[in-house]
Amino acid sequence: MKIVSVQGTVFTYPTFRSVDAAGHSHPGPEKQAKMAMITVSTDSGHSGYAFAPPEVIRPHVLEAFARKVLVGENPLMREKLWMALEHWQRGSAGQLTDRALAAIEQALWDLAGRVLGQPVYRLLGGYRDKVPAYGSTMCGDELPGGLSTPEEYAAFAQKLVARGYKAIKLHTWMPPVRFAPDPAMDIKACAAVREAVGPDIDLMLDGYHNYSRTDALRIGRALEALNFAWFEEMMNEQSMSSYAWLADQLDIPVLGPESLSGKHYSRGDWVKAGASDILRAGVPGVGGITPTMKVAHLAESFGMNCEVHGNGAAALTVCAAIKNTRWYERGLLHPFLEYDDVPAYLNRLADPMDHEGYVHLSQEPGLGEDINFDYIAAHTVQTY
Repeated sequence: MKIVSVQGTVFTYPTFRSVDAAGHSHPGPEKQAKMAMITVSTDSGHSGYAFAPPEVIRPHVLEAFARKVLVGENPLMREKLWMALEHWQRGSAGQLTDRALAAIEQALWDLAGRVLGQPVYRLLGGYRDKVPAYGSTMCGDELPGGLSTPEEYAAFAQKLVARGYKAIKLHTWMPPVRFAPDPAMDIKACAAVREAVGPDIDLMLDGYHNYSRTDALRIGRALEALNFAWFEEMMNEQSMSSYAWLADQLDIPVLGPESLSGKHYSRGDWVKAGASDILRAGVPGVGGITPTMKVAHLAESFGMNCEVHGNGAAALTVCAAIKNTRWYERGLLHPFLEYDDVPAYLNRLADPMDHEGYVHLSQEPGLGEDINFDYIAAHTVQTY
């Protein structure tokens, strides 16, 4: 079996999400957005699929790197192919990003599952068939009735608990919100949510990503008093020493790094430096399912958990394949959006959650995305 083609398909779909000047998602009026699907096909008639923004898997990325590495190769040799793609990153002038590498590799994993007739989480080892989810809020906003005050966070948290979530992570206010960043407001929101949901719901905070050490310490000590489960990305992650300093000051677990580049290599440095108590890795951010699994096993060897960043089929797959992650991140959630509405390009959600707060894994071959190929074909605007 050999790979014969790598294709990109860009299509439109309706969404109610808008993005502010700093790149944070918020509710907005319905609009048409673009998504890209990468398709890796073989001479056996099997194909694997993955989704990413069109800017990530641009024509140049597929032509200069993906096809050059993949075409003619056995798709089941994923480690070899991932290593070959990573080799091209150095000379790509930043064009072959970790997110592009991740999308290509996800398609290879999806292909393997479809060829072998197994869900990918089982190919990775398979630890469980369902994963408890935490509700991950959108960033704070200035929308009345949304997430504009601590009281609104508290009211929304109660709705999430009623929906079945046993844990909630707050993303608080960040620029361009006019009063952000504000440690006092972050603390007020966290206190309001704790009072609203009681002592038995796990709570986490992902606040402004560029607080100073002293502001981060102030917030962290407040979270300790509120019995929060972890504190995430409160400072610029390029300063590993700042995280080591903070982790040494606090009893609440510090989680990271989330957005830092460097794949599993940089996370190994964080373990050695004592910069976090819980490791963090997301499939797009570290370059694919393969390096995310490496981070999880690295954490396991040091007795640490690895919490997987982000939602979607690939993140859920990793969560189900390993023991040392407690939660699946479900979101981003907001009072004005219905997360459980199925995207137009899928036939069903990739992460359906029951009323006990568990997300159940698809038993279909591949990554578990039930793709609406007819919709994509009818709304395609570019192929390459």
